[in-house]
Amino acid sequence: MSVSLEVGLRSGAKALNLSLSDEQVQLLLDYVALIQKWNKVYNLTALRDPADMLTHHLLDSLTAVAPLSRHTQGQPTKVLDVGSGGGLPGVVLAICMPELDVSCVDTVAKKAAFVQQVAASLKLPNLRGIHARVESLLDPYPVICSRAFASLPDFVTWSRRALAEGGVWMAMKGKQPQDEIKALPADVKVFHVEPLTLPGLDVERCMVWMKPGP
Repeated sequence: MSVSLEVGLRSGAKALNLSLSDEQVQLLLDYVALIQKWNKVYNLTALRDPADMLTHHLLDSLTAVAPLSRHTQGQPTKVLDVGSGGGLPGVVLAICMPELDVSCVDTVAKKAAFVQQVAASLKLPNLRGIHARVESLLDPYPVICSRAFASLPDFVTWSRRALAEGGVWMAMKGKQPQDEIKALPADVKVFHVEPLTLPGLDVERCMVWMKPGP
């Protein structure tokens, strides 16, 4: 993996106020290398340029680490990443927050298999890929997240059975999705919309936090 990618990753993490260990930096770079290696077979992402993968995938996913850390307060927590594809943000969360138990669910078997491959290759015991429709999952997860997955109403409706009592949804979005927020079921409440800054890209990003409630 090129030196420039490592420099970009380290400076991006610094801009996000994340202190990553050398081992975590290496794991993230190894993860990008695995995406590149398996992309032709598994069609994980339309992006082919490692620099684009750094900003649009790694750094974009890293923006979720600090907000989620504030929520979990460093406690061991089960997290479900819905429509995870090649493991974004789930793999990044598993690397940066080893106290989490991260499951990445996708309806495409090859993508779930790739996450399993990543877990084995990078020796991440806290990561697993699940090939299933999220509607079929019954294990309770205190945090259910998604990144560029579906509309907010669809996201909460499809994953509702997997939400633990007292659990929250964490949706990574572009600009604030007011229309989607208005269309949420009456018994789902948005309790925080958090603006996110993505290092290296001048784009709008936000995190929409939701929970069941009036």
